[in-house]
Amino acid sequence: MQNEAVPSNFMIAHLNARVQPLHRGEFFEDPLHEELQRASLGEVTGGGTLQRENGEIDSCDIEIEVPQSARETATRIIEILERLRAPKGSKLIIEADGSELPFGVAEGMAVYLNGTDLPDNVYKECDSNFVLDEFNRLLGEVGQVLSWWQGPTETAFYLYGSSFAEMKARVTAFIDSYPLCQRCRIEQVA
Repeated sequence: MQNEAVPSNFMIAHLNARVQPLHRGEFFEDPLHEELQRASLGEVTGGGTLQRENGEIDSCDIEIEVPQSARETATRIIEILERLRAPKGSKLIIEADGSELPFGVAEGMAVYLNGTDLPDNVYKECDSNFVLDEFNRLLGEVGQVLSWWQGPTETAFYLYGSSFAEMKARVTAFIDSYPLCQRCRIEQVA
């Protein structure tokens, strides 16, 4: 008599995170996969990035294969993703029954640098990589830049951390003083 295979189930972690595929893997997929494997709870089998019409990142998904679609497994997945600072507004979709479990702890802030309306010398003399480094330095333990996007008229940095207000307070003086940040806009994204 042959052993019958145990049917697998899938869960989708929909993250309210504006992160490129590479960063999705670095900050969420890879650490989640390692912990699931270590605990014999399943594995990450894929992921995807949802984009807006203009190409900007909107959110992302992580596909997780689990041996059984138990609530305990779902709870553990959420615990891991929240420890990894998954943004508020995220949800775990259990495909077996279609249920959705909301989760998330981090708040998000997008800073959009104006890429067309500043004097030419500002674009020649300033560096967006310096902005990225300064944001991370200024945020300290409160948050970090998880990803970025360069569009046709602006460049966005996506900062995630414990508090939108605190992140904004920590970078405002720099934004006000650095020429490349002139005419930027700030938006809360989680």
